[in-house]
Amino acid sequence: MPAFIVLILAALSRLIPHYMMHAVGLNITAVGAGLLFFGSRAPRWQAAIATALMALTDVILTKFVYHYPFHVSGYLMTWFWYAAICLLGSSLLRKVTVLRVLAGIFASATSFFLLSNFMVWVGGMYTHSLSGLVTCYRMGVPFYANDLASTALVSGVLFGLPVVAARMVELVRSAQTHNQPLS
Repeated sequence: MPAFIVLILAALSRLIPHYMMHAVGLNITAVGAGLLFFGSRAPRWQAAIATALMALTDVILTKFVYHYPFHVSGYLMTWFWYAAICLLGSSLLRKVTVLRVLAGIFASATSFFLLSNFMVWVGGMYTHSLSGLVTCYRMGVPFYANDLASTALVSGVLFGLPVVAARMVELVRSAQTHNQPLS
């Protein structure tokens, strides 16, 4: 159940800036961390559910926020990325360690940066030349930085809080055991 709550909150993190704050998104969302967490807690086949929910946010943003026509072909690679990040969480983060979480954070944000900017370049926003490709990636760096920071922050909370809570419980139990009166 917590995995689904996190997934829904991740989807809302894409929509709320536009609907509640009338702001343009700068890629400060819980999507990468939410997909990693969902993948680490849900059965692998449920990556399809996560992908469908995130795809729905693409439809909503494209049609109702940006007022652009929606074409499935323009989103297939993004939807593949959603599923891949869920599966990465499933394989990498079933056992949580700091190194594994850091690897998930960097893999999520960096793969999205590389994929999404390449698709923007292919789509014709920049000239189809090496110079255009470099410009496209250079223009995406602020979005990458925001995605990396937000994925790190949310992943730290999602994967770190349970570890901290377990450690605190362990410390309390240890203190109780050592302070018990002798019989």
